[in-house]
Amino acid sequence: MVIERFATAAAQDPAQPLLTWYDDGTGDRTELSGATLDNWVSKTANLLVDGLGLGHGDRAALLLPPHWQTAAVLLGSWAAGVEIVTPGSQITNKKISADVIFASADQVADAEDWDAGERFVLGLAPMALPMRTVPSGFADYVAEVRTFGDNFAPYPNQTDDGLVRRAAARAADLGLNAGDRVLVDAAKHPDPLDWLLAPLAGGATLVLCGVLDPAKLDSRAAAEKVTTRLV
Repeated sequence: MVIERFATAAAQDPAQPLLTWYDDGTGDRTELSGATLDNWVSKTANLLVDGLGLGHGDRAALLLPPHWQTAAVLLGSWAAGVEIVTPGSQITNKKISADVIFASADQVADAEDWDAGERFVLGLAPMALPMRTVPSGFADYVAEVRTFGDNFAPYPNQTDDGLVRRAAARAADLGLNAGDRVLVDAAKHPDPLDWLLAPLAGGATLVLCGVLDPAKLDSRAAAEKVTTRLV
């Protein structure tokens, strides 16, 4: 299971950074230990299960860029046994349906093309601040998810075995190994298979850069003790 790979990674050293997020456009740096990211994942899973009554057979649509909050939504959905669908996974011109949709603030208009029972918007603000103004028809993910429990026992799910195999194969393709510290340019590797799942499958930790300033690359790699670069 995908979530088992994450749980293993988070438990290796719960106090150490598992995912560090940078955005040179805003100056944002967010460091999440295994325990902290697991907390966000559990809260997201509880939002889906306890808050919305979702589970196996239900679908969560994601219109989100690479981001640490996107990682929480992805992993929380898999923990709850909820299927992930994205615009890129669709090959039809018909209106797309999902039980819940998570959209970044700049993709709210695109989210109108989806039928969804519940809608959440992610402002992706530094320090996970809630949004000052929430678009009509949406709930603020950050404000809502914080009200849910910190622990969640993942549901057994064998349907993502193929994804686990793909992630392991991709980790091998990228040369990722256990203990690596991987710096990822999200603009060049927007697929979660590259920026999230392959590193987890390979036993690596992440430095994810949403907007990367090439002039800061070497100093950041040194400061974060990066061993591998995907740039």
